[in-house]
Amino acid sequence: MRKNNESNLLLIMIAIFIATFMTSVETTIVTTAMPTIISKLNGLSLQSWVFAMYLLTTAVSTPIYGKLSDRIGRKPVFMMGLIVFSLGSFLCGISSNIYSLIFFRAIQGIGGGAIIPTTFTMIADLFTYERRSNMLAMNNTAWGISALLGPLIGGFIVDKLNWHWIFFVNVPLGIIVLILTLIGFKENKKPAKKDPIDVKGIFSLSGFLVSLLLLFQLLGNKSPDWLLALLMAIIFIAFAIWFVKAEKRAIDPMIPLTLFKNKLFTIEILTASLLSGVQSGFQIYFPIWLQSIYKVPASVAGLAITPSPVMWLVASFFVGALVKRFIPKNITIPIAIIQLLFYIPLIFARTSFPMLLFYIISGVTGAGLGIVVTMNILVAQEVVGEKEVATASSMLTLGRTLGQTVMTSVLGLIFNLSINQGINKFKNVNLHQANQFISSNSSVHFNATILNDLQTIILKGMHTVFLATIMLFIIIVIINFRDKNKDIIK
Repeated sequence: MRKNNESNLLLIMIAIFIATFMTSVETTIVTTAMPTIISKLNGLSLQSWVFAMYLLTTAVSTPIYGKLSDRIGRKPVFMMGLIVFSLGSFLCGISSNIYSLIFFRAIQGIGGGAIIPTTFTMIADLFTYERRSNMLAMNNTAWGISALLGPLIGGFIVDKLNWHWIFFVNVPLGIIVLILTLIGFKENKKPAKKDPIDVKGIFSLSGFLVSLLLLFQLLGNKSPDWLLALLMAIIFIAFAIWFVKAEKRAIDPMIPLTLFKNKLFTIEILTASLLSGVQSGFQIYFPIWLQSIYKVPASVAGLAITPSPVMWLVASFFVGALVKRFIPKNITIPIAIIQLLFYIPLIFARTSFPMLLFYIISGVTGAGLGIVVTMNILVAQEVVGEKEVATASSMLTLGRTLGQTVMTSVLGLIFNLSINQGINKFKNVNLHQANQFISSNSSVHFNATILNDLQTIILKGMHTVFLATIMLFIIIVIINFRDKNKDIIK
């Protein structure tokens, strides 16, 4: 493929760059606008679903698109994802309530499931291992640019226009990428595969993820239905067992479980998944924290996550040199420990906590993720066979998406339980007041007592969220300590 596409390489890389920008700017804009959306739609108890539903459908569709790209080629799958993502973005923009927004986010996620893993696979197809780290780093500039523009655009739209418009930004970008792909991406026709599609794997994985998400949401309700939660837990376990059995028996499994016999590959996937959970935590809850406690405008609150992708971009350029000198765990462990130390102050923070520290923590998080996650991609692609590079890319993307999906649900559960506990403790406040308090755009004024109680409730929720985040770093360190690999991956 590298030779066949040399003449169109520039157009392909521009398309990949814009596609990456489109998906990343969507995240920064939505997180910036989330407090306003919560307030306008009275959606505090369902706020995690706005993120989790997108991640859920992305997770389910990613391996399906991976298999389709092996069967029919990268180009049609990439274009299919662009069309569905753009359509989903438009539908999100016309949502009138929190339920329709969650539903249309699911459609958006189905499209997103094709875009990112296909860009990784295209880069792997086009460049050798030696050049790939630099190409991944260059593509990461899209994250840096989106980090600068996303909060500014999102904040401007929320403060001056209407939150519905934050989703319309993706539509013209999707059309541009679609045109560039049609013109520039010349792909060799894939030989038709006769192996049956792993239908059982698709349905069992879908059921596994949906039931897991529903279980977390049920447990996060103010008055959980424990019988229904138990039933959902049983359904979740049943789907998990079915999925493992289906993949072992499948001729062409959606997720080849044999790949996980390679311990280094497994550790790289798990590390990327857990770090993606960390990424969800600060991206969702930093803007909420700043808008609710500090009452800064949405544009300022959104900028709290800007240092992360900027530092991700800068740090990723060092990956090529690092992997040539150190074994993977000697890169991951020190970085995870440094990040952990920076997150500890968040579990003790009060209303006087310096706002500058949020930007510093965001930058440290991004630098760590830029090195470790980029390394995870490189190593995962290199330790498998050449014919399994696309599958490895898909599994890495799926692992990251699952990490975000599960941890968005877990952190949402933790946050909701803490908020509900606080409301039960302070009898003079209710959930509706918490919804109004969460946004800096709210025109409602509270008396001193209620204001103090609401600040206490929200801060307690934030403390529990970032205590859970610290636990993720500890798990990452433990997992990588168990890595027995002593060879530098070249």
